[in-house]
Amino acid sequence: MDIETGELTGTAAAVEAQITTWLIGPARRSCTPVEIVNGLVERLVGAGIPLWRVRIAQQVANPLIAAWGAMWTRDAGAELYTVPRGMLRTNSFYGSPFEHVIKTRTKFRKSLARLEAGRDHEVLFELAAAGGTEYLALPVEYGDGSVQASAFTTDRPDGFHDEEALLIERLMPALAAAMEPAAMRHSMASLLEVYLGTGPAGRVAGGAFHRGAMTEIDAVVMLTDLRGFTDLSERLAPDRLLQRLGAYFEIVVEAVRSEGGDVLKFIGDGVLALFSVDGAAQPEACARAVRSTTRAFTRNTDPELRFVSAIHMGPVVYGNIGSLDRLDFTVVGPTVNYVSRLESAAKLLDKPAICSAAVARWLPASMVESLGHHQLKGFSDPQMLYELKTAS
Repeated sequence: MDIETGELTGTAAAVEAQITTWLIGPARRSCTPVEIVNGLVERLVGAGIPLWRVRIAQQVANPLIAAWGAMWTRDAGAELYTVPRGMLRTNSFYGSPFEHVIKTRTKFRKSLARLEAGRDHEVLFELAAAGGTEYLALPVEYGDGSVQASAFTTDRPDGFHDEEALLIERLMPALAAAMEPAAMRHSMASLLEVYLGTGPAGRVAGGAFHRGAMTEIDAVVMLTDLRGFTDLSERLAPDRLLQRLGAYFEIVVEAVRSEGGDVLKFIGDGVLALFSVDGAAQPEACARAVRSTTRAFTRNTDPELRFVSAIHMGPVVYGNIGSLDRLDFTVVGPTVNYVSRLESAAKLLDKPAICSAAVARWLPASMVESLGHHQLKGFSDPQMLYELKTAS
């Protein structure tokens, strides 16, 4: 390293050029964030830099998480992680090296050998206790002006050599060039999943749906709805009502996802979920929906959160509908209409969970009990309904 100019010389300069070419070329065009971090670390370690842990963090506009990132460790390689919303308002972030890097847009380099309580952040003590010897945090500046954060830790007894730290620092513009499009792709997919569910999000991101385009699949459809919501809305203050709704939605969504289902919509106080049927897997799809319903009832410990669940199976149509500049992703068709009628019947019959004959035929006799034929709105003939005995 040239001390006067701070420039890399010799082998280090060649390593910088090689890694930069990879970052702004193949990595930028097609790599995921995990692949970028793994590739970067592999090349730095190959150049003799004894990295122990590396973390590249990404703040994101997402209603459920505050940030995500890729964490590399010597034993496990790189893995994605998320930071819950609210974490950035705690001591885990305040006063941390990452806060310093993001707010000042300058580096943070610190030996972990002589830390002082009350002065140095807790994350540094944690790294030192685990075996780290030196920590280097650097800003990763994107083209839109935002600043992300990166951290490189070594466990070599004498820490980083100055030329190693300079090499890593000089790679940050190229790392930003690679990470920004990869982060945009990842964040878009994550945001679509928040609003559409995993399956539909993948289809939309892949360009499968344009305005008016439709695709039909067979699925088990589950619709839950709160009982006595009008009474709750009259008795509770708005903030408490939203808390109750949030608790109910959390219970149902977790139950659906635990069985591999997709939550498609929140319709007022209702939850519309889908369990895809692949080929001749009707029995398993029905069982997953029933297990999901049972799990939701089991997890609910609030006597004021009383809800019903209705399950039906049949063809549904996926599609984007709307105006030229505003679209809504939804499922439509007779199956969706039918499950809506089942949900209304569950309330009228005072049954927590019911299903159609199309679902009951695939379930063990011990799990269902016939409710006889009932007239459903919009259907000329009475329909055979079944109570799910596993729900309570």
